[in-house]
Amino acid sequence: MHKMRGQRKLDHLRLVQTLEDGPGNTGFNDIHFIHNCLPELNSREINTDCTFCGKTFPFPLMINAITGGVEEGEKVNRSLAGAARHLGIPMAVGSQAAALEAEETYSTYQVVRKENPDGFIIANLSPGVSPENALTAVEMIRADALQLHLNIPQEAMMPRGEGDSFFRGYLDNIRRIAESVSVPVIVKEVGFGIAREEALRLLDTGIAALDIGGKGGTNFIRVEGERSHPEEGEPFFHWGIPTAVSLVEVVEAVDFKLEIVASGGIRSGLDIARVLSLGAGIAGVAGPLVRCYYGEGEESIIKYLSALEKQLRQVMLMQGAKDIYQLRKRPLVILGETGQWLERRGIRVNHFALRG
Repeated sequence: MHKMRGQRKLDHLRLVQTLEDGPGNTGFNDIHFIHNCLPELNSREINTDCTFCGKTFPFPLMINAITGGVEEGEKVNRSLAGAARHLGIPMAVGSQAAALEAEETYSTYQVVRKENPDGFIIANLSPGVSPENALTAVEMIRADALQLHLNIPQEAMMPRGEGDSFFRGYLDNIRRIAESVSVPVIVKEVGFGIAREEALRLLDTGIAALDIGGKGGTNFIRVEGERSHPEEGEPFFHWGIPTAVSLVEVVEAVDFKLEIVASGGIRSGLDIARVLSLGAGIAGVAGPLVRCYYGEGEESIIKYLSALEKQLRQVMLMQGAKDIYQLRKRPLVILGETGQWLERRGIRVNHFALRG
């Protein structure tokens, strides 16, 4: 099982380098800021600080779960941790299931803490693990938080003998894990979105945050299809809830009772500004950083993330938003399929356009 899991992780790293996002859309192109021609703001006044899980960070972006469990993953994690340290942002490791099976893989995750001893590091496991294993994952890397990833469509598309098929009891187990660990728990989708109904069910489990992981970025149905039989996954390539839709649904459902991470196709500082304005507290990015690593390593990762920060500042200046929370006061026009979807779901979008 450990050998099979290791090969899968290597396949994922290989395929994420070559496969394009989607083909489903994030919905971000339906989200429009109204230009402010009188921002009454100097660029030096802009503050991009954010608070997440009780900590303050200089930039509202986190490096989301990518890898671990294999030697190649250790190399990637070392560079990602170096970039997170350089920018002072949080970082999640990939699923630690491999380490629960084989202790010799611990170092592929622990390298993150070694490279970033004072950083905000997030452990990662399936919601199906025992509370004891969740504690092990947290202690393994002295994690500051724990991600529990929801990836049912991905599991369903894995080759025979690999994917999990037992998901009953997840909700109660999430509650037990949240009660057992001493760090904030984040429930995360991996690219298919969280709907209003499930957000409400998760609201009273004791978790601290939801990472919506919407459709439009790395498509793990497509990734798993490429590993075995691409034609089997093709009918489901558009499966999921677009990131913009999922974010609005979750914000409306939890009403800021939980912290919200927006991930799934975040590819620019404008995307970050959009999700912050829609109600997210922080954004998450993963796939592009794999491509950066295999380009020019850590230097390329830092360059990419720094460009996102610069673009966010440019949007804030053009919007007259001194800090990221003022972005939530700026008017947004939501059009196209995103607007239609939300209206069909009973979420009126006109109030976004009338803010300010």
